Amino acid sequence: MATDDLDALEVAEAVEASGGYASGARILSVGIASTGVFTFAYFSVSSHVLTESEYGAISLLWSILFIAMSVFYRPVEQLLSRSIAQGRGGALRTPLLIQGSFALVFLLGALAFRGPLEDAFDGSSALFWVFVVAAVAYAGSYFARGWFAGHQRFALYGLLVLFESVSRFCFPLAVAVGLATGQTAVALGIAAAPLASLLVTPWAYRQRSVHHDAVGLREGSGFALGVAGVQLAEQTLLNAAVLIVSVTANSTTTGIVFSALLIARAPLQLFQSVQTSLLPHLSGGGDVAHAIRVTVLAIAGFAAAVALGLLAIGPFAMDKLFGLDYDYGRVGLALLACGMGFHLVAGTLNQAALARGQAGRAAAIWLACAAAFVVWMIAGPLDDLLRTEVGYLGAAAVLAAALYWLYRRGDAAPVTG
Repeated sequence: MATDDLDALEVAEAVEASGGYASGARILSVGIASTGVFTFAYFSVSSHVLTESEYGAISLLWSILFIAMSVFYRPVEQLLSRSIAQGRGGALRTPLLIQGSFALVFLLGALAFRGPLEDAFDGSSALFWVFVVAAVAYAGSYFARGWFAGHQRFALYGLLVLFESVSRFCFPLAVAVGLATGQTAVALGIAAAPLASLLVTPWAYRQRSVHHDAVGLREGSGFALGVAGVQLAEQTLLNAAVLIVSVTANSTTTGIVFSALLIARAPLQLFQSVQTSLLPHLSGGGDVAHAIRVTVLAIAGFAAAVALGLLAIGPFAMDKLFGLDYDYGRVGLALLACGMGFHLVAGTLNQAALARGQAGRAAAIWLACAAAFVVWMIAGPLDDLLRTEVGYLGAAAVLAAALYWLYRRGDAAPVTG
């Protein structure tokens, strides 16, 4: 393992020296692509070794956890990545203070709402503690990701998230082969994953870069809160349907909707590599127009291929992967793929807004679209799954259009620092 880690370090340092956005995105994509596969496999195997009710509870746990991670911890990852890329890393005091505050707020909130959370997890106290341990551990994981991204050490970033996903997958696999049994054994993988990923973090601090003009608490907090708004809205698009259905329907329907949304979630995790490498590239003075154009064209081709594939074999694939005894409609699955494409475009344009210091405006757009999606899910017609598919496509399309307007409006704006 030591040799492999040294190889990853050498690759990462070579990328940092070249400073290339495309090279960084390619290297990071390998790690995150593997991560997406193992994450998808975790839920696929879990759906086969658990009852539909148990699988639905774990799907709900993951949805809530992902919201918490993205809203509380991703903003500091983005703040650290942007400030280091701008040569403003300085002391880590401000990002550490913000991250620690977010983790404390989360922990106190989780303990205060322990009763409702356990009820949501079908009365399981074990799932509640898995949720708490995982969410606190992710504070350290996301901080390390921001450090890696800011220094463009993308191989180590990919290694961290790969460790995480492989560790998580080992738990349902152990149940499948008879080494463990039950819902708790599968769920423990969600808590173990971020702890295992932290084994990569000691490599983060081997590099000592000289920075100046460390980001101030007021500026850093403003940026982090703007990104938190974006992340809250993004997780609403991905998880509001699951949460709403969990209240209005049963655990089986919750699992069905969650499994369908993995069509959007898995590619979004893959393209996180592009977004992660894009922000430090743009913040460091990279060619904004060229990077955005190349990324959007790649997204369009990818989304079209996924949509066509789902039209051809979508229902068959969902049945084999998840075994939930539900007849998914091929058109609805293709709608999710199109919505995923718009979502990825929106995420790309959002990185340009963050690099230009437009976090607040971007957050307002995201939150408005997310609110509209929630209203649609509560009051809209159609059955639970089709309402999710249509609503997600509509919200993502409007979001991409609005962020493109913001991008064109600020096209002449300099990257702020």
